[in-house]
Amino acid sequence: MDLLYRTLIYLHVLSAIASIGPFFILLPMVKKLRTAEDSKMKTYLETFRFVVWLSKHSGHVLVVSGVLLVLSGPWNWSTPWILATLVILFSSLFFLARAFSATIRQFTEPGHNQATLASKLERTTWIYIGLLLLMLWFMVVKPPLW
Repeated sequence: MDLLYRTLIYLHVLSAIASIGPFFILLPMVKKLRTAEDSKMKTYLETFRFVVWLSKHSGHVLVVSGVLLVLSGPWNWSTPWILATLVILFSSLFFLARAFSATIRQFTEPGHNQATLASKLERTTWIYIGLLLLMLWFMVVKPPLW
């Protein structure tokens, strides 16, 4: 393996870590969000926004490095685990775009139910973590699906 290919793998793994890891810090935070005072709630929501932003931009590096790895590596686009990862990737992009921002925005609306919105954020966070971990599993295990 040449240095460029190994560097691409490193960037790919690093961007996967940056895409997945920060969501785990949100789980204890969402429990505090259920009863947080207004000033603390704003801080928690800003942290959520930052994690979503970081995940999106890390995802850009992840996708670009993944494309370059397929183009320069031993796999092709019809490899089952790559196709499965792409299906989940596009699903998760749609999910990420719609799931977090709308719920976070609802916290600023008058008369919102803080506990209900926090539960929704917790569920959304777990679903997104699950999607990301499933893609990670495909990339690491490379299962022969068909």
